Amino acid sequence: MLLADYDIVFQEVPDETTLALNISECPHHCHGCHSKYLRQAVGEVLTTERLRSLIDRYPYITCVSIQGGDKDTHEVEQMARYIHEQGYKTCWYTGSEQLPEDFDLTSLDFVKVGPYVEALGGLRSKTTNQRFYQVEHTDQGVTLTDRTSRFWR
Repeated sequence: MLLADYDIVFQEVPDETTLALNISECPHHCHGCHSKYLRQAVGEVLTTERLRSLIDRYPYITCVSIQGGDKDTHEVEQMARYIHEQGYKTCWYTGSEQLPEDFDLTSLDFVKVGPYVEALGGLRSKTTNQRFYQVEHTDQGVTLTDRTSRFWR
């Protein structure tokens, strides 16, 4: 995965101070996308060492969100596992309509699915096609609870 850039954000994951990692080579090419530069192969290879240096740089974060990475979901799983093992909440923003069938959700706390459809708006719009889920882990397995309405306040 290529890390194009990153930022500390407060609105990507409700109630969390999040290190948002913008991953390039997005295959979705959504019309009206606000981050068209992420379609190209730009940035540096995201290693666990680089991720650790970013986490250490911002000791006040509570969550790390992987924004993209749809090109290689196996790497998303690996990075999410590493982040989770470091004691941080994890989120994955994918532009896919649904999660890959074989995707392992055990290291995620949140997941957003859905391409950006300009006519429907992003997560702040009540007409959005995108969904934001909290991943809940129980003895029976993993449950996705829709928390999209948290963005409508």
